[in-house]
Amino acid sequence: MTKILLLSDTHSYLDGTIIKYARQADEVWHAGDIGSLEVTDTLRSIKPVRAVYGNIDDNIIQKEFPLDNRFKCEKVDVYMTHIGGYPPKYNPRTRRGIKENPPKLFICGHSHILKVIWDKALNILHMNPGACGKHGFHQVRTMLRFTIDGNDIKDLEVIELGKR
Repeated sequence: MTKILLLSDTHSYLDGTIIKYARQADEVWHAGDIGSLEVTDTLRSIKPVRAVYGNIDDNIIQKEFPLDNRFKCEKVDVYMTHIGGYPPKYNPRTRRGIKENPPKLFICGHSHILKVIWDKALNILHMNPGACGKHGFHQVRTMLRFTIDGNDIKDLEVIELGKR
């Protein structure tokens, strides 16, 4: 069983509450717009981090993290990218790959809007944790926490971090 903390769009911002939740997880996943390697370096000092770079991330972050990260967590096939769209309106760049080889879990950030949607047509769970940083148009900072147990994705929780 693996406890995941999923966040996105930190835009260089990290506070004690995010760190507190990171300590409770087994892994921290960051869906892009990291802003500064200080964010991921701090998180890595606490727990293992999987991440992708986003559209605001500079070449230093782009050298550290990929645009797309496809991996297995236990028996769950995960595809994470920053700009990916959502069911059924996937981004043109990701749409073909998703349809040809659907993951079980598709994660993206970028919109600053928390969404969890089941794609019935492709049998994919889509997650966007919203934004936990202070930069952007979102009103409330959010993250997601969930557990992967073998093939199962369960115990999903929305974490609200207060006003931006």
